Amino acid sequence: MAVRHRLIRKPPEDVWEVLSDVERYGDWVVGTSRVERDEGQWPELGAALRYEIKIGPLTLHNRTIVRRSEPTTVLELEADSGPLGTARIAMELRPWGEHTLIVLDEHPLRGTGGTLHNGLLDAAQHVRHRAMLGRLARLCEGDEGPARTTPGRPRPRST
Repeated sequence: MAVRHRLIRKPPEDVWEVLSDVERYGDWVVGTSRVERDEGQWPELGAALRYEIKIGPLTLHNRTIVRRSEPTTVLELEADSGPLGTARIAMELRPWGEHTLIVLDEHPLRGTGGTLHNGLLDAAQHVRHRAMLGRLARLCEGDEGPARTTPGRPRPRST
C-alpha cells in the first residue's frame, strides 16, 4: 500500500477546487494525457473520466470513477487500467491551520495489479505520488500558470 502526504499552503476549499477541475486533471496526475469526461459531473459520485497513461512505449486507456465524494474533505476514486486491473485512490484533505494536509492512499483492488502487488511496486508508487503531490501543490499554491485552454492537450511545463 502506497500512502503519502503533503502540506499544501492553501485551505482545503482551494485544493478541492483544483481536484474538481477536469481541465487540470492531467496537470497533476503523472503520465496522464487526453483527459475527457465520460459520465456525470466531476467529481460527483459515479462521475467518470477517460484518459491515456503513457509508460515508455506503452499507452494505457484508463477510466476513473468517483466512488466517494465529500467536498473539501474526501475524494475516493477507482482507476480501471483494463488488463492491469483496478486501484483505489483515496485523497483526504485535512485542515492544517490555514493550510491543507493531503493524504494520498493508493492500492490495487482487482486484476493483475493486485496479484503482482509487492514492496517494489509500492516503492515505485511512492516516487509517482511524490511527483503528483508536488504538481498538485504547485497548482494550488499558484506556482503554475493558468489551466489548459485546450481540453486533452497538456500545456507546456516551465523548466
